[in-house]
Amino acid sequence: MDTDDPFKPSYPAPTALRPLLGLTVLVIEDSRYACEALRLLCLRSGARIRRADTLRAARRHLQVYRPSVAVIDLGLPDGDGSDLINDLAKATHRPEVILGTSGDVGAEQSALDAGADGFLPKPVTSLAVFQDAILSHLPPDRRPNGPRAVPEDIINPDPIAYRDDMAHVADVLEELSDTRTLDYVAQFVSGVARSAEDSDLVIAAEALARKRARGDSAASEAAQIAGLVQQRLSEKIAI
Repeated sequence: MDTDDPFKPSYPAPTALRPLLGLTVLVIEDSRYACEALRLLCLRSGARIRRADTLRAARRHLQVYRPSVAVIDLGLPDGDGSDLINDLAKATHRPEVILGTSGDVGAEQSALDAGADGFLPKPVTSLAVFQDAILSHLPPDRRPNGPRAVPEDIINPDPIAYRDDMAHVADVLEELSDTRTLDYVAQFVSGVARSAEDSDLVIAAEALARKRARGDSAASEAAQIAGLVQQRLSEKIAI
């Protein structure tokens, strides 16, 4: 008896070198630098990538497309990524894998509590870590057959993408109209600075976050970040 389902989706078979072949990854990430790293990781792994930089854009995207994998930053300019994780985890057409990501390792539990399958702490630059985070939650028929060498590659995004993130921070600080926006600045700068291994900016972002957590005035910390951002924008990048 023929047991083949004629309506079963047909996917390209994953291979040892391209283990994510046949998958579409939706990345909800407001950092150009972090998104560029994920784009390169997907490219090296055989996956297609789509991107949204806000919760609103992600929800519009999901009205049209059904990604295989969703990678959701928890700190987005228009809300908490955990809300979208919760919605996707309960959706009828749930992505095969839902991953939270953040520069704040303490955010992992929030992502898992919301229904994420796993968590990617920033910076996400290891090809092996990225692939394993997805493959470990896929059914056997969506994984490559046979043994697979663990790649040791580390992805290095284009520094121009980091400059774009610095320009974004500068714009946000210039148009600052609500002190709560500083919370977004602190988490955004912390995440992208960690990804770029910019220790001075990480320290400044953490100082801002501490002041905001205590409810204290953070004008000097915001000014320090603004100054560091302008320094990075003034540095010439070799193209």
